[in-house]
Amino acid sequence: MSSFLTLKKSNCKNCYKCIRHCPVKSIRFSGNQAHIIDNECILCGHCFVVCPQGAKQIVDDTEKVKVMLMGEDPVIVSLAPSFIANYDGVGIEAMRRALKKLGFADVEETAIGATIVKKEYDRMLAEDNKDVIISSCCHSVNLLIQKYFPGALPYLADVLSPMLAHCQDIKRRIPNAKTVFIGPCVAKKDEADHYKGLTDAVLTFEDLTRWLEKEGIELEHEVDAQQESRARFFPVTGGVLKTMRRDAPGFTYLSVDGVSNCIEALKDVESGKIHHCFIEMNACAGGCISGPVMEKYHKNPVKDYVAVASYAGAKDFDVPQPDLMHLRKSFSPIQSEARMPSETEIQSILRQMGKFRPSQELNCGSCGYNTCREKAIAIYQGKAEVSMCLPYLKDKAESFSDTIVKNTPNGLIVLNEDLEVQQINASARKILNIRNASDVLGEPVVRILDPMIFMNALESRLGILEQREYLAEYKRYVEETVIHDKESRLLICIMRDVTQEEREREKKESISQQTIEVADKVVDKQMRIVQEIASLLGETAAETKIALSKLKESISNE
Repeated sequence: MSSFLTLKKSNCKNCYKCIRHCPVKSIRFSGNQAHIIDNECILCGHCFVVCPQGAKQIVDDTEKVKVMLMGEDPVIVSLAPSFIANYDGVGIEAMRRALKKLGFADVEETAIGATIVKKEYDRMLAEDNKDVIISSCCHSVNLLIQKYFPGALPYLADVLSPMLAHCQDIKRRIPNAKTVFIGPCVAKKDEADHYKGLTDAVLTFEDLTRWLEKEGIELEHEVDAQQESRARFFPVTGGVLKTMRRDAPGFTYLSVDGVSNCIEALKDVESGKIHHCFIEMNACAGGCISGPVMEKYHKNPVKDYVAVASYAGAKDFDVPQPDLMHLRKSFSPIQSEARMPSETEIQSILRQMGKFRPSQELNCGSCGYNTCREKAIAIYQGKAEVSMCLPYLKDKAESFSDTIVKNTPNGLIVLNEDLEVQQINASARKILNIRNASDVLGEPVVRILDPMIFMNALESRLGILEQREYLAEYKRYVEETVIHDKESRLLICIMRDVTQEEREREKKESISQQTIEVADKVVDKQMRIVQEIASLLGETAAETKIALSKLKESISNE
């Protein structure tokens, strides 16, 4: 499968929102970037819609279509019936006039192909003696079955989608025509690429709008009435059923929309719990009017449904039904390359994630996976990384910081801006003779320390570095550094016990003072002797006095 959904790596912020919303978890994370796994993706477009950074892009075929328009062959547009919901108050005639200005030869409604398809569904129910039939209009549903529910493939209607049926009909009527489908679906790009020769290019409504704006073409607000247009109901939930006869004896007709609901229904189909049933399936909740590339990027389910219902007529389009062979469409299983780990391997990965007991498996879904076991399997398959577990990262970070705080020889005290103790480590409690942290947590710091240094740090906003204080109450000397963290609105005090240093300094000063006193006595005694024998020693006495004076000065300086 070609990559019709791409990623702008610079925009990916590692938020995991895409994987949380991906119904089949076909997104791989590596190097803190999301990567779409083409072989597993069903092109539902949910990741494109929910990405808050606009990191997902849909391949734009506008330039390819422009090249087609430059050729000699006529290029005909097949316009998805959801256009009436996307372009408020603009009917098919107004769309035709605008698109002809872009160079298209003509514009027709894909609902013509939908008429062909729904007639074939009615025939299958009446003549083919099938137990369960699943509609094949939605390519994302087809991919879901091919990739994840191959057991349900025999029940998938082997019928062209409305897009393919309509493009085939256009080429039957105009043999040299090129066809371009325009709609709200990214999966149609893959369908056109896979079933070559029918739809030559696919544009989204967003592509078309950009093109019209660039050319300065405005859409006229004009809604035309047409009774032969019942298949315009196709883009809403239950729209296929609304156009069918629904008269097959013993059959139940039901509509299922949204990938999660389709998955549950397919589980029942595979397990044999459903019989004599025609199931209309659509990957988008609400139908194609909620497609990923509906330009409004917000849901207006009631308003859009009313727009479609008001535009749909009471009768079918007058279109000849092609030969059955021309409507056939084959489906084959698409095997996933991902291998499943053994239970031992799953347990080993869970331990890497810090999940040693079932009680530690929070299944919080923050990583995008529903359970920790699913996440472990994704890690084994190379889709996820251990670091994607936010509780694990939080616990790891807290454990690491707690280890540092608990084992540092420095005292740490954290205050809020009201100067109330929020945290105190063991070293600080030892310095301040505090038995339990609970004795001071939440209390004003004035209970244990002079608050002046904290008040100064709070007022200056600059912090105070290595200020030496004597804590008379605790008979300790400390060197305090106080930092004001503006973002967390906390004051952090790092307290180093320098009592031993101060005592060593005092002891050294005492020894030095004693040495000075002894030196003074020696000098005085020597001077008396010098005076008595001055005549005998001469200059030698003067040199002795100078030497002793220098000794005294040296000791004093120390």
